[in-house]
Amino acid sequence: MNNIKMICLDIDGTLLNSSHKISEKVKNVINIVANGKNIPVILVSARMPKGIRFLQKELGIDQPIICYSGALVLDKDDKMLSKEFIDVFNVEEIYKLVKDNNIHISIYKDNEWYIEEMEYWSNQESEITNIIPKIADFNELIELWKKEGTGPNKILCMSTPDKINFLKDNLKASDLNIYPSKPAYLEIMPTKASKTSAINCLQKKFNVDKSEIIAMGNAPDDVKKYANDVTLTNDEDGVAEALEKYIIL
Repeated sequence: MNNIKMICLDIDGTLLNSSHKISEKVKNVINIVANGKNIPVILVSARMPKGIRFLQKELGIDQPIICYSGALVLDKDDKMLSKEFIDVFNVEEIYKLVKDNNIHISIYKDNEWYIEEMEYWSNQESEITNIIPKIADFNELIELWKKEGTGPNKILCMSTPDKINFLKDNLKASDLNIYPSKPAYLEIMPTKASKTSAINCLQKKFNVDKSEIIAMGNAPDDVKKYANDVTLTNDEDGVAEALEKYIIL
């Protein structure tokens, strides 16, 4: 596998360890691969751009990023390469359901994270991502997006597992990709968006073959389709182990 020409790294559960940190070993190996061997290292995540760019700086890499599980792809200069959004009428329906059942809702569009107020769930997410959300009136946002004919890239609902299961069972829109990323987290994205399609977009940009891409660790199945091997866990420096094994031989 010494013909690798692009590396796709999931962030949470792969690049970051259980303490939400990048180990020194992983940093050093990525630096050798990205800057020493000039192989693009692409960060892939359900996160917003702000939640990815600061990790790129920490790693010392300057490449495109895949945000919102593929709903937004940006080049290294933040130029949009690909974008999908949730229909505003779906947003309206989801908002009513979560308000009626006292479930937290976060709405993400481009590089903004909108909430209605700071509370337990938004505080927790802010600490994990190092991002401060923007307080907004969601009814006003919805009306604005209706006029603009647009919508958000992602919705994140957070609550107790029983309420998350209730929400998942009661959201039936066919044009939404709805999945629990944690027992207390429900991620909602447009169905046209996927990490697979986003990787495919960058595959064309860098003119590499599927066989020349390696995807890392705890990535979802749609990313693992691009991988020929699965490495150690994020707490065992799995990213570093795989890159050393297949690229720094």
